[in-house]
Amino acid sequence: MAGQNAGLKRQLSLLSLVALAAGAVLGGWLAEAPYWFELTGAGAAIIFPILAVILVPIALAFAELTSVLPFSSSVDVWSGNAMNSTTGWATQWLFFLVQVVEPPLVAFIFVTAAGFFVDVPVAVQPLIAIAIMVLWYVLSNFSIELTGVMAIVLFITMVSITVGTSIYYFSSGHWEFTNISEHGGFFPHGIYGAVAAASALVLKYIGFAMTPTMIQETKFAAKKMVIVILAGLFIPAAVYMLATVAIGGLAPHDVIAGLSVPEPELVDQLGMPAIIGLLAIAAGLLYAFTTLMGFWTSSARVLYGASQLRQLPPWFSRTNRHGQPYIANLVVLAFGIFFAAFTGTNWVQYTYSLSVVAAGAVYFLGCLSAYRLRAKHPEWKRPFRAPVGRAMFAVGMLISAAITVVGVTLLPANAWPPIIAYLIIGALVPLAMRFYRSRVNPDYTPIILGPEDVETIEETERNPHA
Repeated sequence: MAGQNAGLKRQLSLLSLVALAAGAVLGGWLAEAPYWFELTGAGAAIIFPILAVILVPIALAFAELTSVLPFSSSVDVWSGNAMNSTTGWATQWLFFLVQVVEPPLVAFIFVTAAGFFVDVPVAVQPLIAIAIMVLWYVLSNFSIELTGVMAIVLFITMVSITVGTSIYYFSSGHWEFTNISEHGGFFPHGIYGAVAAASALVLKYIGFAMTPTMIQETKFAAKKMVIVILAGLFIPAAVYMLATVAIGGLAPHDVIAGLSVPEPELVDQLGMPAIIGLLAIAAGLLYAFTTLMGFWTSSARVLYGASQLRQLPPWFSRTNRHGQPYIANLVVLAFGIFFAAFTGTNWVQYTYSLSVVAAGAVYFLGCLSAYRLRAKHPEWKRPFRAPVGRAMFAVGMLISAAITVVGVTLLPANAWPPIIAYLIIGALVPLAMRFYRSRVNPDYTPIILGPEDVETIEETERNPHA
């Protein structure tokens, strides 16, 4: 493909991608827990596994599409084949929003952790988040294998800490079931709180949808992506359920909702050993860094994939000698700095609301693509074939539509201007590309890759200079 140098490298193992997917879903526990407990108390322990099950039809649609169209462009090439290139770009632009807001979101978790030890001035907080992102920008330009190895090590470490500290809370003598059963019970705000929480917490699972963007860098067969995607749903569901119950029993939900960093603050207030609080902070930071790694990688691949389909200039598909799309990485950094600089104090709720709407739309278009392609191209080989077929994808569309509708009702007023501005920018990109073609490269017209292009792409990756 035009603009490539070394090409992408196939260095991600199945275990590394599972760790990256599940770790990314687990990312925001340290700082986001107050928001969850405010919405639904310890009821999140019930909502997380229910959400994992509800999202299965969408997950299966993504797994089937990845197996038949295993390209970094993921939702773009799926929608492009099912509908047209314009719809593909629209889906990709919405998907990019969901991905690219996550790095600055989790970078602020480092700010929250720092605030547990010292008073961090408001003006300094964005600078800390930006510094974290600059650090990862440097690391992101090295081998993708580094990302995979780090994901495995961090995932094993942080989950072990979470399980260990949760067991300690249960046996500490401070854990009381009445903190969960009373004070409003599992759902202190009733049905409304449960629905609002379910809609918001859907965002926590967007990590399962990011992994198809890395399919061109995996060492395993595309049909095994279903393992990665389902692991990205059910491993976090189990960990979240355990951690929510363990922490929820230490204090009433309104007390937890009022804390900035609930877990270490409760450890301190209840007189538990300081090492427990430090371990909780360490695990939270590891979760955050894993999330940053995963969504940063995915965001860059979204740009790379759009360039691969010639919807963006060829610069975005250029790679360095390590196989990293270095210009795409730089653009992701620029977006991260922008969001970090202009995000207000209510950053958790703001970003959740903004992303849930976009995620719901992407899910819907993904399921619609799977539904249409079953009828449009029944002859295509599907290494992984979702059970029940089109009925499964129809259910996925209904779930996606519900997520979007509820998400819109929860959007704060100040979220609409940036959404509108973002959509306008997305509409202007194709116009800018027309100008680019007329002035720079008339032959650089959009393409839609199909299953017949898989071997060609793989050969190009093996011999990028051929």
